[in-house]
Amino acid sequence: MKSIKSLTPEAGAAVKCKGFLFDLDGTLVDSLPVVERAWRQFADRHAISHDELLAFIHGKQAITSIRHFLAGQSEEAIQREFLALEKVESEDTDGITALPGAIALLETLNSIGVPWAIVTSGSVPVATARRRVANLPMPEVLVTAERVQRGKPEPDAYLLGAELLGLSPQECVVVEDAPAGVASGLAAGCRVIAVNAPADTPQLDKVDLVIKRLDELAVQKSANGDVIITKNR
Repeated sequence: MKSIKSLTPEAGAAVKCKGFLFDLDGTLVDSLPVVERAWRQFADRHAISHDELLAFIHGKQAITSIRHFLAGQSEEAIQREFLALEKVESEDTDGITALPGAIALLETLNSIGVPWAIVTSGSVPVATARRRVANLPMPEVLVTAERVQRGKPEPDAYLLGAELLGLSPQECVVVEDAPAGVASGLAAGCRVIAVNAPADTPQLDKVDLVIKRLDELAVQKSANGDVIITKNR
């Protein structure tokens, strides 16, 4: 198979890579009910508007959001809130499901020998619980909040994911739903596929493909190891 150059999302052409870096929440799993339940409880404890809080948190590390809304409080208080929130989010799994096409895509990548990682802003307990409940295959590499100093939208998490897969960022495609994650993938120098991202996501015109669901993707592997991704609908 000939090498195919990655084109703009408007062109609807193919994307070439050697490995995948997947966000978790909103990309591979639907955890929105759990996330919003936990954060509404946090908002109520601190008299914060639900709308203001929910507009800020998605795609970011929990500690980043807590520091934003509890600016001026002690580090001890912030860490206490983080641990309480982490406990709720790792134990409340009611309603978490794999998003359409997620399991089939990951199983396809495993079957044709394409490396992939999960790169999430969540912590190990939260990410582990959600992956398990959604019955996702075990990733070769899991990058969580504990492994990077700067979370999304900074590029650190995706740079680490590429490194742990033994690939350059330019050889990886990031699959993301949140504006912060799209910005992180682009900043890392990766190809980016936006899945069900908000229409007003900054830099959406710079990603390689825009899709609604993961089952819109078709993946093939060439003899030289290049992976060709196209939209099948």
